[in-house]
Amino acid sequence: MDPRDWQVRYADKVSTAEEAIRLIPPGRRILIGSGAAEPMTLVQAMVEKGEHLFDNEVVHLLTLGPAPYVEPEHRYRFRHIAFFIGANTRQAVQEGRADFMPVFLSEIPELIRSHRVRVDVALLQVSPPDGHGYVSLGVSVDVVRSAVEAAPLLIAEVNPRMPRTHGDSFVHVSRLHRLVPVDQPLLERPLEPQDEVSREIGGHIARLIPDGATLQLGIGGIPDAVLAQLTHHADLGLHTEMLSDGVMHLVDAGVITGRAKTLLPGKLVTSFIMGTQRLYEWAHDNPAIEMRPSDFTNEPGVIAQNERMVAINGALAVDLTGQVAADTLGGCFFSGIGGQVDFIRGAARSRGGRPIIALPSTAKGGTMSRIQVALEGGTGVVTSRGDVHYVVTEYGVADLWGKDIRERAKALIHIAHPDFRAELMAAAKARHWVLPDQVVPRARYPWTEERVERILSGQELLIRPARITDERAMQELLYGLSDDSTYRRFMGFKKWHPHEEVQQLVNPDFEQNMALVAWVPGTDELVGVVRYDVVPSTGLGDVAFVVRDDWQGKGVGTALMKRIREAAQARGLPGFQADVLVVNKPMLDVFHESGLTVQARLEDGCYHLELLFPGGEASRHAARPTGAVHT
Repeated sequence: MDPRDWQVRYADKVSTAEEAIRLIPPGRRILIGSGAAEPMTLVQAMVEKGEHLFDNEVVHLLTLGPAPYVEPEHRYRFRHIAFFIGANTRQAVQEGRADFMPVFLSEIPELIRSHRVRVDVALLQVSPPDGHGYVSLGVSVDVVRSAVEAAPLLIAEVNPRMPRTHGDSFVHVSRLHRLVPVDQPLLERPLEPQDEVSREIGGHIARLIPDGATLQLGIGGIPDAVLAQLTHHADLGLHTEMLSDGVMHLVDAGVITGRAKTLLPGKLVTSFIMGTQRLYEWAHDNPAIEMRPSDFTNEPGVIAQNERMVAINGALAVDLTGQVAADTLGGCFFSGIGGQVDFIRGAARSRGGRPIIALPSTAKGGTMSRIQVALEGGTGVVTSRGDVHYVVTEYGVADLWGKDIRERAKALIHIAHPDFRAELMAAAKARHWVLPDQVVPRARYPWTEERVERILSGQELLIRPARITDERAMQELLYGLSDDSTYRRFMGFKKWHPHEEVQQLVNPDFEQNMALVAWVPGTDELVGVVRYDVVPSTGLGDVAFVVRDDWQGKGVGTALMKRIREAAQARGLPGFQADVLVVNKPMLDVFHESGLTVQARLEDGCYHLELLFPGGEASRHAARPTGAVHT
């Protein structure tokens, strides 16, 4: 057909949905458009008016509309195969009336194009044609693009409400065999209400995202919560499989600009759009949006071309070795592989990338831990333990990359719900995954007390409360001290820093004792630590510092003093006490330059210091500390 006479031929292709469905032979495989682009009129006509259809297979990704073809009364006419299981087909899959195909989203287009997964008919929803006769696939390109290329029969609803999107979304009307005019709103996926758990998870993830990062986010409350907490970031980009309302808000706010992207800078790269009517209107003819098929958006090698790629994906459970369950629940298929592995691997290979798995710590109303010793029988592993880097719950972040099983188990137990930590630790001990005397993490880690501080040298340090996963780094710090530094800290020569001692140092209760550690941001370099323990007889915090030799004289001690003072004052301590050798002039300078009044008493070559906070004398007399341990 000559493209110039498309308008003449267009009318010949217009038909009703019932007439179009009659073109579908029995025994064929039918692909239905994805997400919000599900052609509901055609689906309804296929089920209600397609009396001639028997033994037809129906395939698709997640769809938002009804799926009447999976109802029991149609079991001899249609058999559904899910690339990804949605709420509208889950019961049918679990009851055996539909099937599930485990497959990486990045590979589905090639499976379709190569006819390994044959598609005979594609039911689509498209925009009206432009002046050149091209319709747009609108909000769904993903695997639909490959079906358009491979299927012998294409039937499309033409909907003026479908946005005309840019990128690889255009199809000439000469390629379509029947056009069914409709005029109805696209299906919506409103933002999910954010509960406290989602907000806390979103906050932890937001702290992992640097300015200039490129983002991938999936579906659900946690990705929405992450986007809601990025309002103070700058020059973020997008390379994702799904674009949502949260992205639109950050673009309009100037947070997502794409200027720092290293692949398709300035473009919002996505394979499908799902959200509210406002989002669809915003997407219409928006040149910033670049719609691409799933074998582009989800190809790990393509993803990795985005520097600082941050991929955020959900999970149903994670075991103590790092295996991720995301498509099965209780031995039943629940969703699908989707793009999780694609983006986890792509972000891992990105320069400065961060692959993140996020999930609430519990399920079933808090009666079941999602951090599990071993995945439940019948549960499939979607992302292998070798692929996992960061795991995030509302209790914090576990960094598993390059960690052995002992460190992984400790890190994951640390972010498990406190009600399950002792049980998980006991099970880990029974499997010899942790040492027999490994302590259980304290009830709740004070994440809000993490700070980035600029020290006197101009460098930045991350100063945060210690946790049990710091044990090995603490040992390395202590063993790396010079003899002089060791002598000044321990007032004697100390050769050994065994596990039993160090795990107590990094497991404060955050009230009667507190430890803060200083790290070079983005590295595993521990450069300093400060800890206090409340002395029962005085109510003061007995404080001691350690700074790595090559970082001494740069202001690390001063920064640690500032933060430990803030922590102590927040907990109502009246002040500090310390014993410092006369020869330890750098430590004496830190105390004397703290801005606090220092009272010193010299005894046997050692100063006993007391530093009271403003008003500390009165609170000291009123204090009745109990249960403190002086070490």
